Amino acid sequence: MKTSRFLTIPLLIVFSLVPAWAEKKPATPLATVNFVVVRDENGKPVRNAAVVLHPVEDNGKQARGGIELKTDPDGKASYDGVPYGKMRIQVLASGFQTFGNDYDIGQPSVEIPIKLKRPGRQYSIYEEHPQPEEHKDQNPQ
Repeated sequence: MKTSRFLTIPLLIVFSLVPAWAEKKPATPLATVNFVVVRDENGKPVRNAAVVLHPVEDNGKQARGGIELKTDPDGKASYDGVPYGKMRIQVLASGFQTFGNDYDIGQPSVEIPIKLKRPGRQYSIYEEHPQPEEHKDQNPQ
């Protein structure tokens, strides 16, 4: 009977310390991030746009991993559980320029509006283009 007491007391001490070890790591605060993706020219929502979130390290480089969301018919997407800190947000949608920007997440709820632009006109060397003022004197006609 005495040996069981000797084993019980050390086991109780070990099991009572386990929660103390687990509590030493501070909890990382988490945020809810809401996105609204619209067309730049008229403010209408962009559905099925891919919204990609990547953590950004202290040196400014994109960390591994990430989360991809899709916008609903109202152009909205949201994610609960984004850790505080820098996040790189990229938005891709067919027929629009890719959007990218870094945001500092530092509060429990963050709203990020994104306006997507149509692709710009391509430049062709076979078309005539107006010359800037500083080059007009160098090319007399």
